[in-house]
Amino acid sequence: MRPRIFITQPVARSAIERLRQVASVKVNADSSRIIPKKTLVAAVRKSDILFSLLHDRIDRDVIAANPKLRAVASQAITPDNIDVAEATRRKIPVTVVPPIVAEATADINFGLMLMVARRMVEGDRLVHKRRFPGSQSSHLAGAAVYGKTIGLVGGGGRIGSAVARRARGFGMRVLYWAPRRKPESVERELAMIYAPLDQLLKESDFVSLHSPLRPETRHQIGGRELALMKSTAFLINTARGAIVDEAALARALKKRQIAGAGLDVFEHEPDVTPALLQMANVVTTPHLGSAVVEVREQMANIVVDNILALLDGKTPPHCVNPEVLRGR
Repeated sequence: MRPRIFITQPVARSAIERLRQVASVKVNADSSRIIPKKTLVAAVRKSDILFSLLHDRIDRDVIAANPKLRAVASQAITPDNIDVAEATRRKIPVTVVPPIVAEATADINFGLMLMVARRMVEGDRLVHKRRFPGSQSSHLAGAAVYGKTIGLVGGGGRIGSAVARRARGFGMRVLYWAPRRKPESVERELAMIYAPLDQLLKESDFVSLHSPLRPETRHQIGGRELALMKSTAFLINTARGAIVDEAALARALKKRQIAGAGLDVFEHEPDVTPALLQMANVVTTPHLGSAVVEVREQMANIVVDNILALLDGKTPPHCVNPEVLRGR
């Protein structure tokens, strides 16, 4: 009997076609919203393998829905939304994909900087309303990006380095802080200057967040840190939402402690603090960091590689709990 695989939202056709050569595949066709938990649980009951995406919350209820579930194959880089401990307890392997989204996420990062600083979203809305203030009107005058200082918080990794390369093209001064400093040769190559976190916050015109979400980085940017920033500075977050205390950010923006924010991630995704959505100086996108066709196709096919390895009785190349496979 062919294994049954459920995919929580449409993914690249090439990946689905590969799976259909070896399995019965069902895809939830609605890509416009996260699959409701009730629907997900019902689908898992009828499946052998769950192909999930980053935003899917694979909690104990979902995992327990099918005692014979053979694997959770996620398209996420880190299994933040998967109860890996419960899966491990039930001897269910969990697989992920490697970190291949740096360039795509850096693009979104810079896009948010440009949009919020130059007030592009506000301008787009005006034009759609058939309002045109005039080509030299000061009505939507914004802040420059070229030649300014960008501070990369947790900027020691791939995405921080990718943003630094783009910043160099904009003639920006690049500060960075990370738990571990980069080698001097890398700092010279990327024209990055190491600075203590408080100094970075005080000097930067754009504070860009790149820390991984861990217990020690939750609310890394809160009321104290926001108060250190310039009143003309912008906060950009394409990392993880919970790195920022969203309520504190809303208060800082309301008090005009900072000039604005560009956010691709949110503390309580898919919910967003309502106050942020009412502010013209906040640009929001629905976690589009890796949303590039070529990148998503590569990611989906890596998930397929993991699944095919499991079906062949091999340890998948990107298994987070390989101990459950020992002795099989």
